[in-house]
Amino acid sequence: MTFKSRTGSHQRICRCGVFTVALLCSGGAGFAQSLPAPPATPAISVQTELVVLPVNVTDTKGNAVLELRERNFRVYEDGRLQKIELFQQGDTPITVGLIVDHSRSMGSQLPEVADAVAFFARSGNPRDEMFVVDFNDEVSVELLNGKPFTDDPKELAKAVSAVRARGRTALYDAVAEGLLHLQLGRYPRKALIIISDGGDNASAQKLSQVLKLAQKSQVVIYSIGLIGEDGEVDPTVLRHFAKATGGVAYFPDSKSTVGNISTQIARDLREQYTLGFAPEKANDAQAFRKIEVKVSAPGRGKLRARTRTGYSAVEAKSSPAGAAKGAE
Repeated sequence: MTFKSRTGSHQRICRCGVFTVALLCSGGAGFAQSLPAPPATPAISVQTELVVLPVNVTDTKGNAVLELRERNFRVYEDGRLQKIELFQQGDTPITVGLIVDHSRSMGSQLPEVADAVAFFARSGNPRDEMFVVDFNDEVSVELLNGKPFTDDPKELAKAVSAVRARGRTALYDAVAEGLLHLQLGRYPRKALIIISDGGDNASAQKLSQVLKLAQKSQVVIYSIGLIGEDGEVDPTVLRHFAKATGGVAYFPDSKSTVGNISTQIARDLREQYTLGFAPEKANDAQAFRKIEVKVSAPGRGKLRARTRTGYSAVEAKSSPAGAAKGAE
């Protein structure tokens, strides 16, 4: 890990291409995977007792369905009904990482992206804690006034503008770094928002490695796919990250802007339910367990629940902060 001073109030924690991600997280089910790193790079370990699921519910028209109760939900792990131990509804605070592409192809987009980041921050819960990961050939976490997180929209916009567009695209490394930094956050609910054209030509990590990290975490990933200066956007990777974690991938057209979409994401996060259950002890700590959430409410018609596809089971030893039943 290297620290580079920056003029003004910003500092960068810069990990250039190769670093360690040893995360034992997951909304309850932890995971562990080591990525190549210099010996001095620290690992972060977080373990929990509950599998925590962020869930969005919509009707047949795609409208959010709010004010449901625990009795309206059924959670299944590998087809087996689970007892819901944690149920939260309403606008609870969240830890959010913004993964912003600063490669050469994104140069013309960055002013709009900085505005969108500020829009997002203003649209969320005032107690949300946020951070920015800037990336091109290098990956850096922007420290804001010496702090790892902020709730200040202006500070976030400055962090996006602090790095000029240049070089290639280390998208996978940046997502892995975001997953790592999220574990420093204090809230059980966590999300990443990727703003990129979706290409990768500079990462040390492979897509399959980082997808596994994302799938094994409690993190919801949203993607905003922008057309780079080369006139292209790669939707495949961005959709993979979103689908695996219960998020959404957006691709702005002429009728929408990055600011509009960032506001939609903020609303989506504020409309989530949070469910948790205690998993059975796994014989195979690396086994991937499929998750399904079903929801029904008399008189509401057919409802759809969106959440992550599953998790890898690891024996848990401690519960997430605030993850008591009905806790904020």
